[in-house]
Amino acid sequence: MPELPEVETIGRGLKEYLVGRYIKNVEVFAERLREPLDSLLDKRLPGKKVLDVRRRGRYLIVELEGDLALLMHFGMSGVLKTVPLKQSRAKHEHVIFDLGEGDSLRFECPRRFSLLKLLELAPGAEPAELAKLGVEPLGDEFNADYFCRAAQKRKLSVKEFLMLNEVVTGIGNIYATEALFKVNISPLRPACGITHAEAAKLIDEVKKILKKSIEVGGTTFSDYRQLDGSTGKYVLALDVYGRAGEKCRICQSDLATVKQGGRTTVYCPRCQK
Repeated sequence: MPELPEVETIGRGLKEYLVGRYIKNVEVFAERLREPLDSLLDKRLPGKKVLDVRRRGRYLIVELEGDLALLMHFGMSGVLKTVPLKQSRAKHEHVIFDLGEGDSLRFECPRRFSLLKLLELAPGAEPAELAKLGVEPLGDEFNADYFCRAAQKRKLSVKEFLMLNEVVTGIGNIYATEALFKVNISPLRPACGITHAEAAKLIDEVKKILKKSIEVGGTTFSDYRQLDGSTGKYVLALDVYGRAGEKCRICQSDLATVKQGGRTTVYCPRCQK
């Protein structure tokens, strides 16, 4: 599932490609993804100019004329593609936006866990669907004071805590795993047991890793692609994620794995305490 760096990368590419262009027409080839796609058949959509593209957590908001917006979430396998309009539709391309000048934007999703819907939304407003999201991890609000307040009495593991979207939005398995390794904190420790000093180091590392990943287009393991079809290069910098059964690059101990919240965590029992 794309995390914050991947969605940010897609959003930046989409903003450069879409803003100022018009959605000439929309074709829908499935009844639903995560939710029904019938909102895309709204007669107000064709002819609308794209005003902006912005990210909130793992969602993209494409602002349109007339107080309308497209809300997108890529789920497990959602991909946006820019291809010539005349190109034949692939099997899992469920929505095709005609952008004029022979261009199209296509939403592909084999597993159909993605979200794509049209909303009534004023420019810059927060969609009601996102009202429960927590703070942005790259923002100033995400700091040690906030972390410790939110973690009070939370016996949930620190790894799972970092992935709670209602606390901080956009950090998933990849970047929570990597940040905890960098600061030598075991992912098994309860969130309430993380000290203020440890929280400060952890948050600083989270921000550094997210920014570095954005710089190289995110992390590609399977489905994630940038708008032009290219892959993210941060996979080359991963220290523990995806390296189950291998040796720790710091101490050469065997990396351990554990299931947390239904996700696999890889960590070094010797380096991470």
